[in-house]
Amino acid sequence: MESVIRFVEGKLRLKVNRDKSAVDRPWNRKFLGFSFMRNKEASIRIAPKKLEQLKERVREITSRTRGISMDSRIKELNRYLMGWIGYFRLASAKKHCEALDEWIRRRLRMCLWKQWKLPKTRLRNLRALGVPEWVARIMANSRKGCWEMSRNINNALNLSFWRDQGLLSLTSRYLAIR
Repeated sequence: MESVIRFVEGKLRLKVNRDKSAVDRPWNRKFLGFSFMRNKEASIRIAPKKLEQLKERVREITSRTRGISMDSRIKELNRYLMGWIGYFRLASAKKHCEALDEWIRRRLRMCLWKQWKLPKTRLRNLRALGVPEWVARIMANSRKGCWEMSRNINNALNLSFWRDQGLLSLTSRYLAIR
């Protein structure tokens, strides 16, 4: 490390930040949100910290207590996600994108269930989505929380529903720009 610092500061006349700089294996370090895998091919991956930051931002946008319409929420989410995946398009992240897509749709189902506060509203909306009457009655009168119900209404609010609402898929965008 000392010889690298001497070269960079002496010959190149650049300042080295000693807190951020280190000499280590590529897979143990991250650079601009990217990291490398351990294999010999040197494939690029997204740093785990950046995935957590993405999830935290999505949690903020899809917070149940945030009183905005679903259209506004989806537009804000699309804008953030498309920029994020555009930046990380170099990384091998197909499986991450697929898992994040499923998780984001579940967060949105949770928000929608929270908006349908009353059992009669839930029943009316589930009927409109084509859920059988007996299933709709059981689900509408359920006392389970929003997160649990977001898994139970997966068939009613499926991928095509969210596509019709305008939600863009991380996976399809990743594959398109890759």
